[in-house]
Amino acid sequence: MDRLEQLLTKQKELDDFIAERRNLDFSKEEWIRRKCMALMCELTEVLEEVNYKWWKNPKSDNDRRVKEEIVDVLHFFLGICNDAGLTADELFDGYMEKHEENRKRQTGESDKKGYES
Repeated sequence: MDRLEQLLTKQKELDDFIAERRNLDFSKEEWIRRKCMALMCELTEVLEEVNYKWWKNPKSDNDRRVKEEIVDVLHFFLGICNDAGLTADELFDGYMEKHEENRKRQTGESDKKGYES
């Protein structure tokens, strides 16, 4: 089992454990909605740690807290992947395909319009 598969498996175990302990029984779509909201909240917490509010006095940098918040984002992202039925191989393959397309968009090699420089 590769590392991405391990992460997806561990997240499924945690999500199942929480659902059972809290007696939660949502539809797939509701789980995805809820985890998307949680993911957005965690992204906001990353922003809070990197002083995005230029109108306020910055707090001291805390790399450890930034990394912790990014891991929290990953937890919910992995949960969303699991709920959508996205396997490690599908995630990898989809990423690689989109990565190549995004590169082509920047170099003008894509059929997608609007990226020409």
